[in-house]
Amino acid sequence: MRVCAECGLKVEAAFRFCPWCAAPQRSKLVEFFRAHPRDDGMALRVSRYLTDDPQVRFSVWDSEGVAEAAVSLEEEEAERLVDFLAPPRGQRRLRGIERLLARLSHHQG
Repeated sequence: MRVCAECGLKVEAAFRFCPWCAAPQRSKLVEFFRAHPRDDGMALRVSRYLTDDPQVRFSVWDSEGVAEAAVSLEEEEAERLVDFLAPPRGQRRLRGIERLLARLSHHQG
């Protein structure tokens, strides 16, 4: 176990954030995303930098583990990307209605 630099309490090494004060435990967070089957062997790596110069960096990795391209977005652009990737409002509403109907029919049956 290590100690949180923010609050001084013990934190397991696997934790990205302190469970006691929510302070980031790393200078960046990284996730890999599998590609669509037509891009088999490729991956998208997304890094969120938690430094004085916050940014979100996207890199495309090939099947040999080499980054082929990378680009960083400022926080505002990353937020705009989140909005872009969210399903259109009508689809979100429809999915919610479908889940509600499924729950209701499950309880009645």
